[in-house]
Amino acid sequence: MRIVLDAMGSDTHPDPEVEAAVEAATLWEDTIVLTGPEDILQHKLDTYGISTSRIEIEHAPEVLEMTDKPAEAARGKALNSMAVGMELLKDNKADVFVTAGNTGGAMANALFRLGRIRGVKRPAVTPIIPVMGGQAVVLDVGANADCKPIYMIQFAIMGTIYAEKLLGISSPRVGLLSNGEEPGKGNMLVKETYPLLEEAGVNFIGNVEPKEVFAGEVDVVVTDGFSGNVFIKTSEAVASFMSRIIRSEITSSPISSVGGLLVRPAFKRIGTMLDPSEHGAAILLGVDGLVFIGHGRSDAKALVSAIRVAREAVLSGLLEATREAIRTRLAETPQKETT
Repeated sequence: MRIVLDAMGSDTHPDPEVEAAVEAATLWEDTIVLTGPEDILQHKLDTYGISTSRIEIEHAPEVLEMTDKPAEAARGKALNSMAVGMELLKDNKADVFVTAGNTGGAMANALFRLGRIRGVKRPAVTPIIPVMGGQAVVLDVGANADCKPIYMIQFAIMGTIYAEKLLGISSPRVGLLSNGEEPGKGNMLVKETYPLLEEAGVNFIGNVEPKEVFAGEVDVVVTDGFSGNVFIKTSEAVASFMSRIIRSEITSSPISSVGGLLVRPAFKRIGTMLDPSEHGAAILLGVDGLVFIGHGRSDAKALVSAIRVAREAVLSGLLEATREAIRTRLAETPQKETT
């Protein structure tokens, strides 16, 4: 397998990327292709004092900055580290692309160079989140702030395939994120999407609130990019807040500290479950190639997790299955475009 890793994506690039490449190449014996300035990356690799034929460097002299406008930079910086990596994917010289760079930049480069899967209206940023008893897929969490019902139907189809292939769930339960469980709840988009999801050929269980999501009552959560982004960021913030509060309270008195020692193993397991670095990266579903986007704050551990998820996507045949699902299921779905 050939895995492309954008070496200039994270906030502290390229150190986490180079470290992750070395570890991943050792773990799985795949070829890791680092994209970025060749002289800088070769110098970083040399500091490890190892020689491996499984790490390659693809020269990309330009870097996408956070201040760059995604669409303009995708065209104006044709040799940026994302663009060079995705061209390898497009030319079938790699199997999957991983970056911890700007989400907008990744999406713009993917659309410009890979295009969308035939029939897909909009791609969706799709993370896997921890829930009670397992994991759930959420889409979209930021690629499309404004959506139409047809986008939501396609999200449900693509999310179903992703849950089947990556989570091993047969007939995943699909829920529509809303402010109430009743069919009549929600804004106009939710209300118009609801009956279409009932006819979309997926295992639609109705509207879900965040409490149902984290209770593990749904496997695929469908929402527009604005609501999904608020949902995911709020979830992460609450998890971080609760961890800090619990840690503070445990050390507030000698008795609490003793109790804290007893429950430390349990808290460690919970911390691992909630740690974003354990879940790697979110896939950009709907583009015609496997593209994974990690957080800008990703360290080497998070990037290795991202590579692990990317490998699983390749091995599961996710891209081919998504293409087929869009081709067959969408033909049977009402094509309503109103919002």
